[in-house]
Amino acid sequence: MEKEQYDRQKTSNDENSKIHYLNFPKKPKSSIIAAKNLIDKKIESNYPLVEDLVFDLKPSIPTYFVRPNSIKKAASWFLNNFKGDVLYSVKSNPDKSVLQNLFDSGVRNFDVASLPEIKLIRESFGHDVKMYFMNTIKAREAIYEAYFNYGIRNFSLDSFDELNKILEVTKNAKDLGLHLRLAIPNSHAAIDLSGKFGILPTESIELIRKIRSIAKYLGICFHVGSQCMDPSDYRSALMMVKDVLEQSKVKLDVLDIGGGFPSSYPGLTPPNLEVYFNEIYDSLHQLPLDKNCKIWCEPGRALVAESTSLLVRVEGRKKNMLYINDGTYGGLFDAGYPGFIYPTKPIRVKNDQPLSSHLIPFGFYGPVCDSLDTMKGPFYLPANIAEGDYIEIGQLGAYSKTIRTDFNGFSKNLQFEVQDEPLISMYKNNELLAKKKSLRKSVK
Repeated sequence: MEKEQYDRQKTSNDENSKIHYLNFPKKPKSSIIAAKNLIDKKIESNYPLVEDLVFDLKPSIPTYFVRPNSIKKAASWFLNNFKGDVLYSVKSNPDKSVLQNLFDSGVRNFDVASLPEIKLIRESFGHDVKMYFMNTIKAREAIYEAYFNYGIRNFSLDSFDELNKILEVTKNAKDLGLHLRLAIPNSHAAIDLSGKFGILPTESIELIRKIRSIAKYLGICFHVGSQCMDPSDYRSALMMVKDVLEQSKVKLDVLDIGGGFPSSYPGLTPPNLEVYFNEIYDSLHQLPLDKNCKIWCEPGRALVAESTSLLVRVEGRKKNMLYINDGTYGGLFDAGYPGFIYPTKPIRVKNDQPLSSHLIPFGFYGPVCDSLDTMKGPFYLPANIAEGDYIEIGQLGAYSKTIRTDFNGFSKNLQFEVQDEPLISMYKNNELLAKKKSLRKSVK
């Protein structure tokens, strides 16, 4: 990485994520010198390695490592394999570095859920991208700003009340793209989204006909749930869409299959993404869609989860529970609830005794004074791991930074871009699958 890019990373103060790049309790000058020496190193790939940073800086606060190459690989997979428009779900990770890497990879459509997200995308990319306001319940002020000041024309909704609100605020605009969200069972998802959002398909007919009579573009959208483990859930959802279309007899301009595309975690390994796409495309052929109907998807986790890891330091140990300097009120919410298990890599920098090759299960306690700050795991780590050791925790590119809090003052964190491969990856398997498929075609 060029020195200017590193300086920009170190000194930027992102108001949302509260990144503080150098905050060491002892000898701060020497820490700054160490960081500068690292910056001045000429690294062929332009990015350092995680272990180089850890050994040189020995950070006292949680540190994020962003992998631009991982973001580009995931974005390229979706853009090359999904036969439609890919809308990045900004809520999964609104970090400016992540957004820029997605943009550089060709992502030009963004699913935004709030006015701050809209402002962030406009400030980052100007008018070179398109935004879609896909939160089903929106404040009137947010609708007004989105429509009149940011040029957004696509809105999702799931009720007559929200439809009337959008029409009133936009003064019965004639150029609206209105997307009715259906409530779809989330039977194989790690996080169920079906209770809060959407209208039941059996109750949607009157509403969709009303929207069709008003909107310039009519869409249907749904979400099979976050971290969907069964590709057939998309088929089930699309068959529900088919029933709605056959009963309502409306012409659809857009079908948005939402997000839910998974990432890999220990004990939670989904099928290859190609299997999901095959289920979707096969099902689409059974729907009464016009040839001009556009197909969208809204990946979040699948694009960014494996791009980022989080380095934590062990501050204490009680039997098989490790006290670490980040937790559920920080970047590890999903490890507490809903109980995700993340891949881990131990790093020892101070103790002369090597880490044991014998791995045993551990749980984590976070740093705040609340017993809810508990992550049961199991996280398999060396039996002799101790205070002062570091743990790199993978698969934290989605939702980790976006839901950090200031509770008890534990909000500071560092961030660097690195060249390391993810601790585990969905896209290695998908690359092998694509190569085998290409080889079979060439043999024929």
